[in-house]
Amino acid sequence: MSVSVDIIRVVITIMGIGVAAQILADRLQVPSVLFLIVSGVLVGPEGLGLVDPDIFGDALPAIVGLSVAIIVFEGAFHLHVNRLREAPRETLRLVTVGALLSLVGTAVAVRFALGASWDVALLIGALLVATGPTVITPIMDVVPVRERVATTLETEGVVNDVTAAILALVMFEYVLLGSSGLPTLVQKFTVRLGLGILVGCAVAAGVWYLLNHVSLSVENAPQNARLIVLIAAIGTYGLAEILAAEAGIAGELGSESGIAAVAAAGFVLGNVSLPYREQIEQFKGDITLIVLTFVFITLASLLTLDDFLALGLGGVVAVVAIAAVVRPALVLLCTVGDRFTVAERLYLSAIGPRGIIPASVATLFALELRPENPEAATTLVGAVFLVIFATVVFEGGLARHLAQRLNVIPMRTIIVGGGRVGRALAERLEDRGEEVLLIDADEAAVERLRRDGFSARHGDGTQREVLENTGAGNAKVIAAATANDEANLLIGQLAKNKFGVDTVVARVNSPDNVEAFENLDIEAISSGMSIAWSMDNVIERPGIARWMTELDREGDVQEVEVTTDQIVGTSVSELQAELPEDCHLALITRDENNRLPHADDVVTHGDHLTFIGRKEAVRQALEYCNSSNLS
Repeated sequence: MSVSVDIIRVVITIMGIGVAAQILADRLQVPSVLFLIVSGVLVGPEGLGLVDPDIFGDALPAIVGLSVAIIVFEGAFHLHVNRLREAPRETLRLVTVGALLSLVGTAVAVRFALGASWDVALLIGALLVATGPTVITPIMDVVPVRERVATTLETEGVVNDVTAAILALVMFEYVLLGSSGLPTLVQKFTVRLGLGILVGCAVAAGVWYLLNHVSLSVENAPQNARLIVLIAAIGTYGLAEILAAEAGIAGELGSESGIAAVAAAGFVLGNVSLPYREQIEQFKGDITLIVLTFVFITLASLLTLDDFLALGLGGVVAVVAIAAVVRPALVLLCTVGDRFTVAERLYLSAIGPRGIIPASVATLFALELRPENPEAATTLVGAVFLVIFATVVFEGGLARHLAQRLNVIPMRTIIVGGGRVGRALAERLEDRGEEVLLIDADEAAVERLRRDGFSARHGDGTQREVLENTGAGNAKVIAAATANDEANLLIGQLAKNKFGVDTVVARVNSPDNVEAFENLDIEAISSGMSIAWSMDNVIERPGIARWMTELDREGDVQEVEVTTDQIVGTSVSELQAELPEDCHLALITRDENNRLPHADDVVTHGDHLTFIGRKEAVRQALEYCNSSNLS
């Protein structure tokens, strides 16, 4: 059989297994990388023999490099500036101080648990700095933790992928290929990183100008835009590697400046205005899935059982030390402050799965080392892949249970429907400090919402699994805001009957359907009647209408349930005296009966108090009455 036919057979086998692994991962809601690695081992030379990476010859490193470039570009493209503001100090610490602590701590664990030389231990430590988006993002997609927690993990993954790739390559040259001096190590790392960032920003600027100011074919403009961005991602990687080689800063295995370049280009392009963004993102996501499948299965097929058996019990000790000691220690140190709760810090400590960068770079290093130092190559591959296996299986598999136990899945408001109504409602709720998640079946709409700073998930909100995965069981409010009454009714039924949500509100587009919603104890908001009421206020009660408009801009009306003893037994006059000047108690609701407050009325446990006034004053009143009710 000719080589070309063999290659075709291998590629088809890899793609078919990859699709099956992705479908299985979606059904079981775990990162697909686990199934890809297991599949690679099973079909490799030591398994069924269906995939033999040797068939790609010397081209394998280049193929892997380009594939990793596309994967890193994809991760950086979805890293938006407005999300980074959630935890800037802690993220900066994690990708600087945290990365250094990870390198040193992991090296120490490998050195003493496996008896490896310091050279090999430091190299493994550099590789395992990475916690990539290829494993973090799937976990965050199925575990609806607080936005600041998810953002921190995803940002750490993207940045540390770049750091680990360059640092590991420099370390490889320094400790195993004879480069001399610590200053040389620092210099090489800085120069390669800097070159990559400069190239990435320059290419991104060129792509932005081309897409925004050069007329593309009207008929094929979206397709041309997709192809331009894809070629830009690959070209950025290649250009950075070529420039590094010509400048004499690349080693025998390259410079990995290309990884820094694609990360920078992806980040810049992901945060500027681009035409046909929706089509670009969909196409790019599909390409990423293909190359991710190819890389993981191909590299995993290179593994042998001897690589793992050679580690013995020391391998287990090393993994436990890295995941249960080093990771928690560095996270707890880097997240000191008041931005994260103790539970959130513990959750960040427990989630640090490794992914594509350690797997790909370790394999390439092993190929280089095996002829002259087979023991080092075996330790390197075995340790890295054992950590990947363990962290993906245990941390990925237990991520939801741990989030529930630590209570880092917030009591949020879930809005199904990211159109004008859902978006406007989300803006109002977030303006009051609520934790809001939008769900929409349109991927393009979800990406628009994310770019504008909203927390959004793609999915069909009428499906129980989608609501469950987005935290409906822990939601305090679910709002069905789609343009389809049947969908809204089904969402309301699921929220009430399956998840026991106390407050379920639904948009009703046809007045004839209001009764069906009310029969299910769903708060029905008729679109037509809402508009009619607003117009009636302007006609018959212009003063109130103007006041409500002003209130919407500068004021607020909030209701709070008295659940603590903070103000129980206090009279209305005494309570009013403690409230801020621009806030007033407007209504008391007791046993579902509303009444205007009188000075001698006494607040009791379970009362619902409605405050009206300027936003900050109302906020302070809520804090005074029930600090536990604050978002």
